[in-house]
Amino acid sequence: MTFLEVKNLSVKFPDFKALEGISFSAEEGKITAIIGPNGAGKTVLFRALLGVLPYEGEIIWHKKPTLGYVPQRLEFDRTFPLTVKELLLLKTKGANFWLPKESALKEVVNSLNHTRAGHLLDKRVGKLSGGELQRVLIAYAIFGQSDFLLFDEPLSGIDIEGEMTIYGLIKHLAKELNLTVLFISHDLNIVSEYADSVICLNKKLFCSGVPEKILTPEQLKALYGAPITFYLHKHEEPVKHHHS
Repeated sequence: MTFLEVKNLSVKFPDFKALEGISFSAEEGKITAIIGPNGAGKTVLFRALLGVLPYEGEIIWHKKPTLGYVPQRLEFDRTFPLTVKELLLLKTKGANFWLPKESALKEVVNSLNHTRAGHLLDKRVGKLSGGELQRVLIAYAIFGQSDFLLFDEPLSGIDIEGEMTIYGLIKHLAKELNLTVLFISHDLNIVSEYADSVICLNKKLFCSGVPEKILTPEQLKALYGAPITFYLHKHEEPVKHHHS
């Protein structure tokens, strides 16, 4: 089932067009990667989907989404004495932060267990390593029964082993919780391994389809303006070409 349909989406700023005539869909329970060079409008697309940027065109949700968002980076005061438990409780609507209900605490623990971060419950957020913080932010994103997750290049600065583990976790969560996931990434090996489909973006939509049809030297050269090659393996499905 199609969860999200985007039709002819454009985002304009006073001095330039960030996105022009983008159309694509995201299937329920699937992982879609968005690739493209810096300045291609990937984060702008996310901000339009989250409703924080005005746009032209249509964003059609085929069922009401509960959106979770993992930002590219989290700016916060690392000396602030906030625990992981308290961070997640901040997201609980109408909950008593100081004396939380048992049900709210149970939900916090449940979200952290899903991302294998239950042991971090009482740890200060400022003391977390990059990988630990990533798991906590994913737990925060799914807290409250989110069913559509947006990850904006969520792995800047995490070692490759940690990166593979986080993406494996995202794939596991998508299956286990029937989450629909859109993620932005520059790592084409990770895209080829973990995405069900790929959207190529550089202000306009260049192409969309399954990784092994999209991540070819020709397509990547057209998208990035320079030759890019890497090893690729995955299942077969058709590709859609988009001509402006």
